[in-house]
Amino acid sequence: MNTSLLSRLFLLLLLLSPAAFGGQDSGAVYFTNGVHNNAGCNAQNGNCIAKRAPSDPTDPFFPAYWISDWTMYRVMHNYEKNPPPYSNPPSTLTPADYTVSRGTSYYDTTYIPPDGDGFGAMMEHYEQYCLPIFPIKDNHYTCTFVSLGNKAYFLTYPQDRPKDMPACCMFSPLNHPPRQDFIEHLPYSAERSKNLGGRVQAYALDLDSPAGPILFGYAFNKVSTGQPPYRSPQSFFFSGDTTVANAPIVSQNYTNFRIARPDPAQTWAQVAAMCPSNPPPCQLFEPPAAQSNGHKAQWNQLMQRKP
Repeated sequence: MNTSLLSRLFLLLLLLSPAAFGGQDSGAVYFTNGVHNNAGCNAQNGNCIAKRAPSDPTDPFFPAYWISDWTMYRVMHNYEKNPPPYSNPPSTLTPADYTVSRGTSYYDTTYIPPDGDGFGAMMEHYEQYCLPIFPIKDNHYTCTFVSLGNKAYFLTYPQDRPKDMPACCMFSPLNHPPRQDFIEHLPYSAERSKNLGGRVQAYALDLDSPAGPILFGYAFNKVSTGQPPYRSPQSFFFSGDTTVANAPIVSQNYTNFRIARPDPAQTWAQVAAMCPSNPPPCQLFEPPAAQSNGHKAQWNQLMQRKP
């Protein structure tokens, strides 16, 4: 058995049975191919940095801090022949193919958390429809993911909080915001970059899970704007829950992207206001019976795709 196969089998074992290899928190450290942590990344796999061809464009970077609204499309139909990235609204689909919700992202790589564990902060606020990647019966509730340094928290609100879900839980002790150069971990997709009249640079990672392939991708506008010039993100697209949530493809299309430092009182301070000193672990991937749709989650069982 060669070293590559052994390493993949070991990675699979880590992903499916992480508690066997670490302490109590290790089960909430998820493989993200280097985007949110370095779990599963090492010298043998190039530290999860995607190879680039000489003909590929240079990588875009996130600005040091920014705010952006976005429109989220949960695509249920016709996505096989019309894959993302999509325009806003998706011109290759009909309104009957998707539902629409909205939210806002906040990012500041200069932030240092009070406990000194890591750096950077990011908040993704989903208004009235939460991120549909979990095996939960009904995603029609407001939720927020907040990463402060290495720790990531999940928040819900009293107006529409699901039964048995706490106001705050610990999503992961090691899930930092994407670094400014995070795109180096995603392969460049020349085919997807042809979408939208060739106006975008698309990057996509196809991952395997026991429930089937999972897509994780970003598109950036090719033309730089701003001062200093930067290529702004156009969309974040990914696979969602295909059971009850009926979200085979989800696309968050950025609108009103601007270079502005988020107000800590309106963003990061929510964690201190809503979370106990030792938040309970989230049960999003293994929800209580009252919320579960009876199916296994995908995103907490990712593994690298075999060539």
